[in-house]
Amino acid sequence: MASTSIWLVVAIAVIVIAAVLWLAMSRRRSQQLRDRFGPEYEHAVRTEKNVRRAEATLEARAKRVDALHIRPLSPEDSTRFDATWRGVQARFVDDPKGAVTEADRLVGEVMAARGYPLGDFEQRVADISVDHPDVVMNYRAAREIALVHARGQASTEDLRQAMVHYRALFKDLLEAGDTQVTRRTRADEVTAAETAAAARLEADREAHMGRRR
Repeated sequence: MASTSIWLVVAIAVIVIAAVLWLAMSRRRSQQLRDRFGPEYEHAVRTEKNVRRAEATLEARAKRVDALHIRPLSPEDSTRFDATWRGVQARFVDDPKGAVTEADRLVGEVMAARGYPLGDFEQRVADISVDHPDVVMNYRAAREIALVHARGQASTEDLRQAMVHYRALFKDLLEAGDTQVTRRTRADEVTAAETAAAARLEADREAHMGRRR
């Protein structure tokens, strides 16, 4: 009888220890995903409406992207894309609609050059979120405005916001130095040409707002 009681206590202790270890591992896994995906973790939870499903989705994304062999841009490609972006940004003043269309296209070109498959939009977003979680929401917001623009319903201010969103993603894609992207504080050192173009964008916005009043 005493032996049975001892084994019962041991069995209960083993179960308790296993439960504690499982809980600790689950929390560590969740924290690692939070650290890696940042705001995209919360977005996945809201979308899936279930933490476990959201975490499984994020882990599947990471596994897929790890197998893609995402590569950094060559110095030549980086310089070329950067110069092209400056031209697109400067174009906004005279042709905001055309600039937004070009910005969307250019982001796609940079993604392709880095090795991201250019499938449907949701798959692009999922792939980018693995290494660029802090700016993937910019991509979603920019694409939403671009769709409104395609229907002829976007204002100049909407288009300016789209350019801001595309620029955040573009710079993050351009600056990534290796396959496991080190997150950067977004203190961009812009060139004199970019500063002038940004000033022209702001002046255009103010003029547009003045006309609306």
